[in-house]
Parts: sequence; C-alpha cells; structure tokens
Amino acid sequence: MNISIVDMMMNAGLMVKAVMFVLFAFSVASWSIIIMKLLLFKRSKRNSAEFLDRFWESKTLSEAYSAARDFTLSPEAAVFVSGFHELKKISAAREGHGSEKETLEMQLATMDNVKRAMRKAQVMEVNRLNRWLPLLATTGSATPFIGLFGTVWGIMTSFHDIGLRGSASLAVVAPGISEALVATAAGLAVAIPAVIFYNFYSNRVIEFDSNIEHFTADFINLVERDFLTRA
Repeated sequence: MNISIVDMMMNAGLMVKAVMFVLFAFSVASWSIIIMKLLLFKRSKRNSAEFLDRFWESKTLSEAYSAARDFTLSPEAAVFVSGFHELKKISAAREGHGSEKETLEMQLATMDNVKRAMRKAQVMEVNRLNRWLPLLATTGSATPFIGLFGTVWGIMTSFHDIGLRGSASLAVVAPGISEALVATAAGLAVAIPAVIFYNFYSNRVIEFDSNIEHFTADFINLVERDFLTRA
C-alpha cells in the first residue's frame, strides 16, 4: 500500500505529532531568519557601497555626515556618524577653551575618544547583523536530536503494539517504524539548511566587521592628518 509522508504523520502517535509540530515551528522560525537576513545583508552591502562612494567624494566631513544619514543600513555610515558626533563635541570643547594651544597629549586623548566612540558603534553594528543568528545555530544543533527523540518514541510504541498483538510480522512492524523514522528525516531537513545558512551568514558578518575596521582606520588617518594638525 502506498502511503504518503503526510499520511504517516497524521497516523503517528500523539508524541510523534508533538515532535513534528516542534520541528515545524523551528523550520518556520529558521526560514524566516534566513530570508530576513538575506534581504538585510543585501541592502546593507548596497548601502555601504553607496555611502563609501559619497564619503570619498565629499569635500568636508559635514557633507559626508549629511550623506551618511541617507544610508541607515550601512554599518560604515553608522560608525562614521558616531565618530563625527564625537568630533563635534571636541570642536565645541575647543571653542570653549578659546585660543589655548593643544598639547600632543591632548591630541592623543582626543583621538582615543574618537576611536572608543567608533569602536562602540562597530560593536553595536556587528551585534545588529548577528541578531537572531544564534537561533539558526540552535536549530541546526537541536532539531536532529528532537527528531531522533520522536523516532525512538515511535519505535518504542511500535514494539509495544507488537507485544499487544503477539505478532512481529513485517506488516505489523513496518507502518509504525516508518512513521517514527519520518521524525528523524524531518529533524535533518530542518537542521541542514539552518547549519548551512548560519555558517554562510557568520562569514558575511565577519566580512562586514573587517570592512568596518578598514573604514575606521582610514577615517582615523584622515582626521589625524587633516583635522588635528590644524592649529
């Protein structure tokens, strides 16, 4: 008799059905994250490329700041905005001191403040890009065991039925065991894409983090050369 997977799920025991429901919930959650992150990373990469073009075309930091506000999904833009705000605070403090000449120690302290502000923004952006990815890791590691639990429970139930019927023929054993094995297959079906996309997106986050580091270094060099040397 030809029985579909759906029929086997519907005819399975209550515990196996509960396991399948849990796996279905994990699958919906993981695929929602996969699609959401795919769109986010694509837009963030495009925003970053456009912002960097505008940044290097800008003649002043204020002009670059105005451009940065148009690229809300760019990690580099967010880090630049944080550094620019710190520079504005420093400029305001300079004006408050009047014509007092800055020492080398004061300039180094200024750059430390800017670096800390940008580093904090970088960490926040990486955390934003990493958000919900741990759920993919949890799905990839937990769902095979959840499916295996459903299989073990289903096989236990099948052997219990064998004892009640007093027969161990293939016709008696096969339906229950096949229904139970569906849980393991379902667990693997949920886990495999979660693991693949978790590794893929983790590498993308590392790439974004590296790009932010490079931009921060370039920005700090620019500020040291064109801003702090003015006296």
